[in-house]
Amino acid sequence: MKNILSLSAIVLFAVLACNSKKAPLETVKPAPSLVESVDPPDAPPKTWKEHWFEHLQLLSRVYYDTSVVVYYDGDVKPTIAWPKTYMAEAWNYTKKTYGKFGDDSRLFVIYHAGKYSGGHPDTYLSANHDYRNVTDCGASSLDAWTTGIDNDIDLSTHEIGHIVEGASKGVKESPAFDIWHDSKWMEIYQYDVYLGLNRTADAQRWYNKMMTVTDSYPKAGTQWFKNWFLPIYDNYGKAKVLNGFFTLLSQQFPKQQLTVQDKSYQQYTRKMNFGEFIHFWSGAAQADLAPLALTAFGPKDEKGADWAPMLTKAKTDFPAITY
Repeated sequence: MKNILSLSAIVLFAVLACNSKKAPLETVKPAPSLVESVDPPDAPPKTWKEHWFEHLQLLSRVYYDTSVVVYYDGDVKPTIAWPKTYMAEAWNYTKKTYGKFGDDSRLFVIYHAGKYSGGHPDTYLSANHDYRNVTDCGASSLDAWTTGIDNDIDLSTHEIGHIVEGASKGVKESPAFDIWHDSKWMEIYQYDVYLGLNRTADAQRWYNKMMTVTDSYPKAGTQWFKNWFLPIYDNYGKAKVLNGFFTLLSQQFPKQQLTVQDKSYQQYTRKMNFGEFIHFWSGAAQADLAPLALTAFGPKDEKGADWAPMLTKAKTDFPAITY
């Protein structure tokens, strides 16, 4: 009996000893702390709520560097990447040719899909787009902007050209807008950009297209590109003569002071007439362009007035412009 009890005690001790061992605990690594990407102080906003015209989209920043900031609305395919390269190249070439546009070196590039067909610009001299140089392009198709060729770059480049005519040399407005309307200046501006970027195929494509364009102003059948801008461009300095026109405007055409965000700029006080238009382009070309104007436009402006007396008066009013 004593032996049986001793054996039972040994078995019980062994069982208790086994049960007293703790199972090894599985080591669980703590979850990594959540690190939110923090932009540097000078970074453009990650989102931008539109507040201009009929635009009401919340835009998302998809890319930025020192040249461009690219925003898409919610319907633009996020895989579209060409604007960050092409728009930077076009903008940098524009600044190289015409000078800087405000203190921010960047162009704010906006794209929409399925809405807002067409485009518009804005500049550092306007509050409408928060004092930024902007191109805002939309299209009715939800598959818009996927190719990065032809109209994708044509419309985008066109809007940069409006920034040039409306805000060059620290002066707001475009005195020649009522004469060349919306697109005639852009025809030669875009041609020069494509050539300047060594996009020879695009330059040829654009040249072929523009050589057939006719307009009703100042007379029916006017070919602005073929008979006015291209001869000036080819014969009198290419990009240099284009920039020269805006330089002369900023130096000679009537202006008034303009304060924008506590900084001093200027604004043109009026539009130019046709005689002044020819006089300023002649000054930029350093050649009398009246014969070319007569061939390209005829003797009258869009309203039917003879521009020769206007040109004579322009020479008197702006004697510093010589050729």
